Amino acid sequence: MPQISIAGLFEELKGKLALEWGAGLGGSERLLDSDRIAESPQGLIGHLNFIHPNWVQVVSRAEYEYLDAFDLDQQRALLEPVFRGDIACMIVAESEPVSSILAEMADVFDVPLFRSSQQSVHLMWLLRHYLTRNLAGSTSLHGVFLDVLGMGVLITGESGVGKSELALELISRGSGLIADDSVEFYRIAPETLEGRCPSILRDFLEVRGIGLLNIRTIFGENAMRPKKNLKLIVNLKRSNESDLTEIERLPLDRGRREIMGVEIPEVTLPVAVGRNLAVLVEVAVRNHILLMRGIDSTREFIERQRAHMEGS
Repeated sequence: MPQISIAGLFEELKGKLALEWGAGLGGSERLLDSDRIAESPQGLIGHLNFIHPNWVQVVSRAEYEYLDAFDLDQQRALLEPVFRGDIACMIVAESEPVSSILAEMADVFDVPLFRSSQQSVHLMWLLRHYLTRNLAGSTSLHGVFLDVLGMGVLITGESGVGKSELALELISRGSGLIADDSVEFYRIAPETLEGRCPSILRDFLEVRGIGLLNIRTIFGENAMRPKKNLKLIVNLKRSNESDLTEIERLPLDRGRREIMGVEIPEVTLPVAVGRNLAVLVEVAVRNHILLMRGIDSTREFIERQRAHMEGS
């Protein structure tokens, strides 16, 4: 279950978000975790909300002007349910001073209170992006994950079918390696999976008969990618001549594989002597790009054939 402590969040983002710790040091170990956020009706981050508090509450000049219309006792009455609730932290944005009432409530209820010079909208955008990526649900899959012609492609297949050799040839043709053997996928949006490499495997590709290769050292920085969204799965299937004759030559329905609730297009490529798999993978990617644009070559050919038959 992905989770982030508020202290960890502060240490990682204090430079980027110009954060200063104003009050509520006792709440430094409060946690933001994906399960609690997914099950909660609360919003992830937003301006100070008294009715439906966000996990991260942001205070700017507008919120201060609203609070200033009340005396201190009334402000305490408004703020107490917010601080008593299940919020993670509060951030005073736009270089506004930390008011005495906010500092008092933060210390009483051990809610971390930060101050930032960032504009509230910009701060929320950066923080939402960070939290979405770091709290995303994840899974690990076996295969080789590559950037082929700008598209994230996962090459799968049984052990020994030639995934790493194919990846090596694609890299030599200009593709970029993201991860070999074990690929970590994070669901960063309802229909988006982002693939990353476990830190211990970064830069390495195992090729049978040669061993481990440091792709960054051999091919240079341009041969590596830190992450990529998964757009296509290429499944390698060991086949003989009889198997090839049984494969549907003009498939109308595209294969799909569901990963963490997201359907990913899948192409199965038979592995046989004489087949240039690197070229086939690149063509499969180009064809997928055309399909995304609404251009289906198979259907176009069938429609042309039908029109020809009806006209004859």
